[in-house]
Amino acid sequence: MSRAPSLTPEDEKLLRELREQRRGHRAKHHGGLSFGQRLADGVAATVGSWRFIIAQSVLLFLWILLNVLGWIQAWDPYPFILLNLALSFQAAYSAPILMMSQNRQAEIDRQHAEVDYKINIKAELEIEQLHQKIDLLREQEVVRLTRAVELLLQRLEAAEGKGAA
Repeated sequence: MSRAPSLTPEDEKLLRELREQRRGHRAKHHGGLSFGQRLADGVAATVGSWRFIIAQSVLLFLWILLNVLGWIQAWDPYPFILLNLALSFQAAYSAPILMMSQNRQAEIDRQHAEVDYKINIKAELEIEQLHQKIDLLREQEVVRLTRAVELLLQRLEAAEGKGAA
């Protein structure tokens, strides 16, 4: 009977390390955010919502409507230079803030992927250990069955020997 190859010492060490690791990485991402990170996430959540898009569309429509209909009192006549300036400011500030939030989320995703990779390695190593245990149990069962067959053959031969005499 050939034994299944056992895990290498490096695999055993890695498996022990993976078993000892805690799942504290989630708390690190949610509990310890700085003011700037919380602000960036809040801005990204607001600017990336339908509520914001609808509200901004209504405001733009009202701005244009009031300036087109109010030819005499128009504070921003066509081509709406003040409106373009306001939208440029909004874009100039919201884009970097959105990028900060996306970069932080990308880092969290990278760390989650690393944790997933380690979990997959751990699962693979543990499955290998289970295979080894099953192979060992199978070998022990084969040995036990072989002994039982030998014992039965001895009894059968002894019984045939007594019957012939």
